[in-house]
Amino acid sequence: MRERAGSAIVFVPPLVVILVLGMPWIAIGLAILAALGAREAFRLLEAAGQPAQHLLGVVFATTIALEAAAPATLADKAALLIAVGVVLAAVGTFSRRDPREALAMWVGTVFGAVYVGQIGLVARLGLAAPEVAAGAPLAMLGSVRAWILLLVLGVWAFDTGAFLVGRSWGRQRFLEHISPSKTYAGLVGGLVASTVVIGLVLYGLGQSPLQAVILGPLTGLAAQAGDLAESMLKRAAGAKDASDLIPGHGGVLDRIDSFLFAAPVMTLYVVAVFR
Repeated sequence: MRERAGSAIVFVPPLVVILVLGMPWIAIGLAILAALGAREAFRLLEAAGQPAQHLLGVVFATTIALEAAAPATLADKAALLIAVGVVLAAVGTFSRRDPREALAMWVGTVFGAVYVGQIGLVARLGLAAPEVAAGAPLAMLGSVRAWILLLVLGVWAFDTGAFLVGRSWGRQRFLEHISPSKTYAGLVGGLVASTVVIGLVLYGLGQSPLQAVILGPLTGLAAQAGDLAESMLKRAAGAKDASDLIPGHGGVLDRIDSFLFAAPVMTLYVVAVFR
């Protein structure tokens, strides 16, 4: 517990500073997370028997994160870089004698890069969301920061609610072959917590809190799926954590796994419903 508290003291202030600074620092911060997370993901894939081109994959994941965080005016050009990354991932395997090994390496490289590169959609949410109404309680944050705050607090609320309720009342477990600590009670507690918090933040954004009845569970379920997906990867690799980079917390991938799935889900909902 002491290590976990120490890590929070060290890592939370830089995250707050980056959020306060806004773009482009948010995009740069997400790109750094993508690079570190991809490095861990490719090590896990390798340990699980899935070959990949680590260096190219890290660069590819970082590019995807930056593309997702790019303004709409640059998105089309940046998308071409992703296509180039797929091509380079294929070309990099041509020297392999075994075509099956080459194919596995190509697939592993693209998968790992796309999986972790999705972290850039955290910024895409803020860029694609509507302007916060003047006079709304959170209007002083600006649209990008305010909508990103909705995602961050929604995911954190789910994680916290699931942990507290699961620890106190969790009895019946689910998907134990992936993660033995997940309980139905914890899942319900997390969904309730994310719904309440998202409703409060939506009110602060000048939006109807009733939207949280749908967006809250969607965000919570996506966050849970992201956590389970990384747990499956670690289980396949025989690892407890993605790395030991952050004392008491594991690696970067252990900290961003929920956001990798929650960010695209919330972005899609916000663009479809609020714009």
